[in-house]
Amino acid sequence: MQFLEFKQNLSQFIIFNLNDIRKIEMRFDLRRLSEWQDKKYIKMIRRGYYIFSDLEIDESTLFLIANKIYSPSYISFEMAFAYYNLIPESVYGITSVTSQKTNGFKTNVGEFIYRHIKPELMFGYNLVKYNNHSYRMAEVEKSILDYFYLNSHLKKHDDFAAMRFKAEEFKMQVDQKKLEKYMQAFNNKSFEKRVKSFLEYINHV
Repeated sequence: MQFLEFKQNLSQFIIFNLNDIRKIEMRFDLRRLSEWQDKKYIKMIRRGYYIFSDLEIDESTLFLIANKIYSPSYISFEMAFAYYNLIPESVYGITSVTSQKTNGFKTNVGEFIYRHIKPELMFGYNLVKYNNHSYRMAEVEKSILDYFYLNSHLKKHDDFAAMRFKAEEFKMQVDQKKLEKYMQAFNNKSFEKRVKSFLEYINHV
């Protein structure tokens, strides 16, 4: 298969892997992938995952890539805070939740960071549509709970202040009843105590 035909067959993909390639040509010669990387036609994001070199990279494409290269996963933590405009600064690295082991990948389009939670806590995300695709983004309430769950040192007002949340933005966007409902699924009393302390803090800022 020539490259132009290959690209046409995979034109609807933001990122593709070997399984995607095998669906269009079962006997595809994998040596072509190395050849096309050398010619700068494609880029390898992580082993077995590729993008076309002329792909326009923006935040949404990075979210799609993050979901695809380590699955199941969804965007959460600091990146979700930035997405919802809860914090004033931009975030280094695309942060995600996964039921797989904690992992990370430094690539030529960015850094992708994954932190493990139990499979039963893989809920509370939306499918956000983008150019005939969709990526998984934590709901604002779930992103906060994910963050507190995996950062058990956050206990005091000084810890909460250091998070630099925009209090008014938080109050406008966060459904605190939904947050408290989701919190019950974690079944962790010390975690609940820390989150409630944070809510008391943010509601009085």
